[in-house]
Amino acid sequence: MTEKSKVAIRERPLHEVKAEITRRAGHLNPLDGIHAEDAGRISKALTSLDRDEWAKEWSKVGFEYEAKADALEKSGGDSNQIREHYELAFNYFRIGRYPCAGSPGQAQAYRDSLRAFRKAARYFDPPMEIVEVPFGDKKLIGYLQIPPGIKKPPVVMHWGGVDGWKEDRQRNHVRFNRAGLAGFAIDMPGTGESPVRFTDADAQRTFSVLIDYLLTRSDIDAGRLGVWGGSFGGYWAAKLAFVEAQRLKGAVFHGSNVHYGFQENWLRPALTEKASAAIFGPVGLLQARSKAMGVKTLEELLKAAPALSLLQQGLLDQPSAPLLGVNGKLDDQAPIEDIYLLMEHGNPKEARIYPQGGHMGRGAGVRDEEITGMIIAWLKLRLAQ
Repeated sequence: MTEKSKVAIRERPLHEVKAEITRRAGHLNPLDGIHAEDAGRISKALTSLDRDEWAKEWSKVGFEYEAKADALEKSGGDSNQIREHYELAFNYFRIGRYPCAGSPGQAQAYRDSLRAFRKAARYFDPPMEIVEVPFGDKKLIGYLQIPPGIKKPPVVMHWGGVDGWKEDRQRNHVRFNRAGLAGFAIDMPGTGESPVRFTDADAQRTFSVLIDYLLTRSDIDAGRLGVWGGSFGGYWAAKLAFVEAQRLKGAVFHGSNVHYGFQENWLRPALTEKASAAIFGPVGLLQARSKAMGVKTLEELLKAAPALSLLQQGLLDQPSAPLLGVNGKLDDQAPIEDIYLLMEHGNPKEARIYPQGGHMGRGAGVRDEEITGMIIAWLKLRLAQ
């Protein structure tokens, strides 16, 4: 290991993480969707930030809610209550694997989260279809929900970043469906059940294969297709706007990087000192990005990242699908300059920048629901054209 790779990478101490648990429980990522009182007892039980201990304590409560749901299901209980308990179980398991399945305990928590989520999905309305698409000797998996009563609705294929996977993204389908849009949630390369890493040569092709599949369906209109990538995954939405310009009606680049955010002078402080949105601090963000990219150290990541630049790949002056850039001006995970860069090249782009917002535009009184609503309204407009 080089001297540079031994650089101190900040991790919030246990007492700060516990304070963040209290602050975020029940309403802020990644602790939304849980009960504050449960978070309190989990926080009290934590004696370290060992990732297996973290997974174990959150998973204990996940098993409690899963058992309650199983018992209700067996006794023929109320379906809404069964679903809610399974969803709670999923959320506790999900936090247990956060920010990625980087330890044996977190990998198990992830498997448990999938089980609980898919139990909950049996009670979703409208029904959720688990789609499996062949990809060589592997498969790509997505969750599709189609609004009832609409013949061949437009569809939005969407994904999150290194810590928000397709199960987390599915919650937006209620709002998609109300807007008359089908929602198709997937894992970006390097996360969840994706069979490829972020930096693999065929990572881009996973999206194109899924578009091919959507175009075969008669119950949606994939000729009116939008994509939305969040956080680190926003990179792929920007890239697809260029490489799939003819097949997309709109792309949302939400809180991510296209060039400046892949350079060492940005990445080194972002991954060692800043990352204020990450509950463990920079060390958690580095851990999750490293796993997604298939690297082991900060120095390996810094070496691999510049090749991801869409500027260096020569894409930015090519024609693109309609592209919306969204972020907070104060984001310390993805530089706002990357949205400006997109707008300075090629055909005209659109942007919504939150001047006091942090990562993804969050903060300064701006609620996630407001940002999500704005993005869905933009997609609805674009997909109607």
